[in-house]
Amino acid sequence: MLPLVVRIEKDAPPARTDALETAARAVLTLLSDARAATGGDGVDGEWAAAVRDWQDARIRKVVRRARGAEWRKASALPGITVTGERAEVRVFPPVPLDGWPKELVKLQVSGTDLDDPEPPAPLAAAAGPVLWLNPELEMSAGKTMAQAGHGAQLAWWGLDDAARRAWRESGFALAVRTADPERWAGLTTSGLPVVRDAGFTEIAPGSCTVVADHPALRVRQYDL
Repeated sequence: MLPLVVRIEKDAPPARTDALETAARAVLTLLSDARAATGGDGVDGEWAAAVRDWQDARIRKVVRRARGAEWRKASALPGITVTGERAEVRVFPPVPLDGWPKELVKLQVSGTDLDDPEPPAPLAAAAGPVLWLNPELEMSAGKTMAQAGHGAQLAWWGLDDAARRAWRESGFALAVRTADPERWAGLTTSGLPVVRDAGFTEIAPGSCTVVADHPALRVRQYDL
């Protein structure tokens, strides 16, 4: 599974949407990192085998929280820290279910509930990549961060090399928003990537949680 740790200090927690978007970008940053790459010259990055094995199985992600000394210890482990407006998320190379580093095992999964002080800004009609959340599900911030990461990963898999390069060069610009209820059914049948949860925590198996809407994937829908 893929460990992610979100920094939640008592006096300065990040906004929920900021944390969701930062987690999604953290997953993309790891996937595009040279250390995760299988080399065309036969030389793999140091994380390549772990990433390959993880992607060949269930792409499970677990989000834990840290603050203070816990965050500093987690930051000392091999991984990548991605920052948002105020959010900080560190993503680590995949580990077996029973192989978590001791610095991460101690961290709590619960307590990742976050709020948006103000509603997220409306998106323009021609918005860039958007991860649309199911308006009918209630999930903790940590669970939703993992689902947003899944959506970003499915979008990444669906892109060609040129689209991936452009997205990377943009800093993996994206937005996470809750879909309008009347639009949700159409999104899930649009042909865009849909995340269906395995049901290990919080929600029923097979629940559709996220639709990954990327401009390059929209174009592909009509390129017949």
